[in-house]
Amino acid sequence: MRTFKSQALAAFTIAASLSLTSAFAPSQGRVGRPVGTELNVATMPSTGAASSISSTSSDDKKGSMIDLSGIALSGLKGKALSLTPDDFPKASALKAVIPKECFTPDTTTSLAYLSVSLIGTALCTAFGISALPVLSPDNFFTLPFWTAYSAVTGTVAMGLWVLAHECGHGAFSKNKTIQDTVGFVLHSILLVPYYSWQRSHAVHHKFTNHMELGETHVPERLDGRDEGSFARRESFIKAFGEENGLVGWGILQAFLHLVVGWPAYLLIGATGGPARGVTNHFWPDPLTTPDQPKKELFPGQWKEKVFKSDVGIAAVVGALAAWAICDGPAEVMALYGGPLIVINAWLVLYTWLQHTDVDVPHFTEDEHNYVKGALHTIDRPYDKLDPWGLIDFLHHKIGSTHVAHHFDSSIPHYKAQAATDAIKEAYPEIYLYDPTPIPEAFWRVCKGCVAVEQRGDKFIWNNEGLEEQVL
Repeated sequence: MRTFKSQALAAFTIAASLSLTSAFAPSQGRVGRPVGTELNVATMPSTGAASSISSTSSDDKKGSMIDLSGIALSGLKGKALSLTPDDFPKASALKAVIPKECFTPDTTTSLAYLSVSLIGTALCTAFGISALPVLSPDNFFTLPFWTAYSAVTGTVAMGLWVLAHECGHGAFSKNKTIQDTVGFVLHSILLVPYYSWQRSHAVHHKFTNHMELGETHVPERLDGRDEGSFARRESFIKAFGEENGLVGWGILQAFLHLVVGWPAYLLIGATGGPARGVTNHFWPDPLTTPDQPKKELFPGQWKEKVFKSDVGIAAVVGALAAWAICDGPAEVMALYGGPLIVINAWLVLYTWLQHTDVDVPHFTEDEHNYVKGALHTIDRPYDKLDPWGLIDFLHHKIGSTHVAHHFDSSIPHYKAQAATDAIKEAYPEIYLYDPTPIPEAFWRVCKGCVAVEQRGDKFIWNNEGLEEQVL
């Protein structure tokens, strides 16, 4: 099934290597520990190979071993690999530590944050319109200006995407009419099928870091050194040398994910798990026979909702076509298309880094559960992307409070910090926060998160021989 997806990606000029990159299979020298024992995080270096760190062993709770050789360490220092099934609380226990008021959205507050994003986006757009007579997008030499405009406007407008996403989770308002109207309109304008994505994103939350049923950024399995993304990364290294080859590979992955990744996901379910076959968010039935037909992405009443979503998309596409006919496609791309590409890039950046890093594992059906998946989400320092924390504010803290959001998506963003603080205080040993600066973490994931192999009860990323180079 994944082979078919790769072929489909190529048909969309995505190339087969959209799948996450492969890793080396272990060749010699097992540096293992019993699953269920704790890595000695205090002695871990901030960078380097996990095979070189000391570990402490207690009882072998699962009776299996995990090989730590070839595992690079993120700013988490292997913390996610140290967790055992017994470390995770029941959902009821985790929910109990979060203040009850965190679960109740306030319509007035939500609309106030919506006004911030709307006004910011409107001001940027007004500036762009005022620049048209002076800096015509038909003129090639104005490309730097419109590129900068797209970067700023898309970054501001990402806040609208986040709030539409909150509507889909039921965290915007208790008034369902207000909530779905806001979400449907905003997401349709951004070419996101509201109900289709509402369903697929709920599935993503339910099966986070699940190898078969995960809905986004499900890693490629390492089947052999001579196939898949591992072989392609190796070909880069052989052609350009280790350092330049990894840089080239990282650039390719950055482009495929940030630019191509989101439309590829909507159209063919790129990076989705194999269980549901090839999916399309604009058509309710799977495009290929799913491995698990009972787990299809759009069952029952969701099929009708997919078509309702299509109505909104069709209306926006029609309006964009009319605009292009009247004023030219260059103007449409300058004022709308460019910022939309930036919005989509932010979206993929958030979703990729929230659940992926070189020492964060994935799980099979037998080892996965909802709480374990949610608590393998990673909070990151998006508040430090700029000196004032402005981007984190404009994006409603979606990346810095995502652990709480993934556990209970009904928590509105303006109460997510309180929920995050409560989880961190009650369960510091399992709360995942990586202090690595965002650009550095992104570059590490581009180079080092290739394909996974099973070790014990986890699927891990193996970068044997490249542990330092991918950091």
